[in-house]
Amino acid sequence: MTSKVLVLNGPNLGRLGKRQPEIYGSTTYAELAALCVTWGSTLGLDVEVRQTNHEGELLDWLNTAADDATPVVLNAAAWTHYSYALFDACAQLTAPLVEVHISAPSKRPEEFRHTSVVSPHAVLVIEGEGVDGYRRALEFIAAG
Repeated sequence: MTSKVLVLNGPNLGRLGKRQPEIYGSTTYAELAALCVTWGSTLGLDVEVRQTNHEGELLDWLNTAADDATPVVLNAAAWTHYSYALFDACAQLTAPLVEVHISAPSKRPEEFRHTSVVSPHAVLVIEGEGVDGYRRALEFIAAG
């Protein structure tokens, strides 16, 4: 039996491969999504990958994950640093939440990036490992 996992991505991540490749790499969003599904499959996980530029949509997905006790790999992108609605949605998750960032926000020069409203609710934070951070997150969830 495979376990369902949501890989949720926030604003601008749909532009991967085009947006600041010196920071976020050259892997496109479509390639990332396919990698996550493949990695998940080899781990016995049914991975569904989603991306939105609309905060309310992400909150709805997290609320459903809370209701269904679905593990979440979350790259909330810019919302990570200021969305208290995101903080509240993450607080209600009952299955593991792994926070992922392609870059290392804690080492970026912009001070606002050093704070995460997701981290207090995450069982693991992975940052600065590029798209491979998603693989590590899925391995962590599969190891349960």
